Amino acid sequence: MKKTHILLTGASGTVGFEVLKQLIKKGDYNISVFDKESKLSRKKLSPYNDQINLIYGDISNPSDLEEIINIDVVIHLAAIIPPLADEVPELAKKVNIQGTQNLIKQLETHSPEAFFLYSSSISVYGDRIENPYIQINDPLIPSEGDAYAETKIEAEKHLQNSKLDWTIFRLAAIMGGHKMSKLMFHQPLNTALEIATPRDTARAFVNAIEKQEELSKQIFNLGGGENCRISYEHFLERSFAIFGLGKLDFPEHAFADKNFHCGYYADGDKLEKIVNFRKDSLEDYFKMETSKISTVKKTAASIFRKPIKWYLLKQSEPLEAWQNNDKKLKEHFFNK
Repeated sequence: MKKTHILLTGASGTVGFEVLKQLIKKGDYNISVFDKESKLSRKKLSPYNDQINLIYGDISNPSDLEEIINIDVVIHLAAIIPPLADEVPELAKKVNIQGTQNLIKQLETHSPEAFFLYSSSISVYGDRIENPYIQINDPLIPSEGDAYAETKIEAEKHLQNSKLDWTIFRLAAIMGGHKMSKLMFHQPLNTALEIATPRDTARAFVNAIEKQEELSKQIFNLGGGENCRISYEHFLERSFAIFGLGKLDFPEHAFADKNFHCGYYADGDKLEKIVNFRKDSLEDYFKMETSKISTVKKTAASIFRKPIKWYLLKQSEPLEAWQNNDKKLKEHFFNK
C-alpha cells in the first residue's frame, strides 16, 4: 500500500520539530520537510536526513517550492512570529501571506487533492480582557499594531478561497521553549491565559491527518482546555519561582493594560473530541520547565536576580512610555 505523503513546513520551529518527531515515530508516512536553511535548522534536521526528504528554500520564492509535488497532506507551520513579526511587518507579510499563497498555488497545480492543515493563532481575536471566553464565530479584531495577527487573518482567507481541502487550527498560547523578551510586558497581568504544550499541539496536527472528513473546511480553536488555564500574573509568578528569580515585583506600569490577546477557548473541546490530542495539564508544563533548569542555573539566577530583573525591566515599552509621558504610546498600552 502506498504511504501517505506528508509535507511539513517550519519543522525547525518549536511545534514543527515536535510534529516531525511524532510523524517519524509513527512510521506510517513518507515525509517531506520544507524549511529555511540556517544553522538552527541544519542542527535540528540533519540527524533525520535518512528518514525524510529535506528541502531547503525560501517559501516566499515560488521557484523554491517546485520540488513539492504529489503531496497528500500538508502541515503548514512556517511563519514569522512575534516579536520579529511586529518589528519587521513587511517580512511577516512576505512569509506569512505571500509564502502561504505560493504554497497553495504549488499544491493546486501539482497536488490538487492535498489536505491543507493550517496553523493560525488566538491573536486574530485581539484583546479579550473584558470578554475572555472565545468562540470560533467571534469577530476577528486584532489588537492595534499586531502585524502577526493581520497576516494570519489574511492567510486564512487565501486558504479558504483556494481549490484545496483544508482545516484551520487557531492556536492558543503555546508554551515551551520560550525566551523572555519585551513581549512579556505587552501582555496585561489580568489576561486569562489558556496554554497548550508543543507536544500536545503537535499531536493535534499529526492525529488530524487521519481525520480529514471530520475536519474538512472547518476552523477550530486549539487549546489545552480547563486544565491548562491560569491568569497571566500567576503564570509569571510560578515561572519566576522555577527560574530562581523570586517574586514578580516589577513596578507599576511595567505591564500594559490592553492591546494584546489570549483568553479561554469556550469551544476548544470540539477539536479534542475529533483528534484526541490533550495529554498535558498546566502542572505537566511546569514540571517540564522545572526539569530543564539545573540546580546550578537556578542558584546563579537567584544570586543575580536583581540585575536580571533590571535587564528585563529595561525592555518594558509600557514603562518607558509612561516615564517619558509618550501620549501616543500611553494610549496604546494603558486605559488611562
